[in-house]
Amino acid sequence: MTTVNTQQVSNELLATMNGTSSTSTSAQTSTDEATNRFMTLLVTQLKNQDPLNPMDNAELTSQLAQLSTVTGINQLNTTVDSLLGSLQSSQSYQASGLVGHNVLVDGNSLTLKDGAGYFGIDLPVGANNVTVTIKDSSGTPVKSITMGKQDEGTLPLVWDGTTDSGTTAANGKYTFDVSATISNTSVTATGLSYQSVLSVSNTTSGVKLNLSDNSSVSTDSVKEIF
Repeated sequence: MTTVNTQQVSNELLATMNGTSSTSTSAQTSTDEATNRFMTLLVTQLKNQDPLNPMDNAELTSQLAQLSTVTGINQLNTTVDSLLGSLQSSQSYQASGLVGHNVLVDGNSLTLKDGAGYFGIDLPVGANNVTVTIKDSSGTPVKSITMGKQDEGTLPLVWDGTTDSGTTAANGKYTFDVSATISNTSVTATGLSYQSVLSVSNTTSGVKLNLSDNSSVSTDSVKEIF
């Protein structure tokens, strides 16, 4: 009668269950396949065990318990994957409601059109002095806006196109910088760009909003919706 080494087969069982066997493939990770492989190896072990050194009840119970654990983990993974898929579908559905709306997201660009250039700033804390400097495409300052004291939070703004020299700026792309201080101590202020939401995409990193400046952002990057 042919006998097999109990420890060797036990290790093979564990490798099969854990997906570390050299013959394992990605297609063999399902719960049913893992269970079938385990039971086949276990029956083979019982049939060919050394009569002088048979598997004891404790070892058999331990291996069956491991099967139960791995089966439970496989089922849990399947459930989690399903929940994540449902969550992303729900987020995508909710995000689709933003298509056609305008949003404020992190950025320092603005578009002036017909006397209106929309943008915004975000302050983590209140500031005593806030100043916005708008620059043209060459980086030359064209307008300085002194806003004085401002509370923390998101502040939507609009530039009417008037420059410091009193002329009207041409339609087009501009950038801006924000400076904020509290008692002469600088405060980190974030510029916000005003963009239109064109579409929504599902990506491996989550739901993304595709904006009018050809960028894509996550929904939690939106500071304000219009």
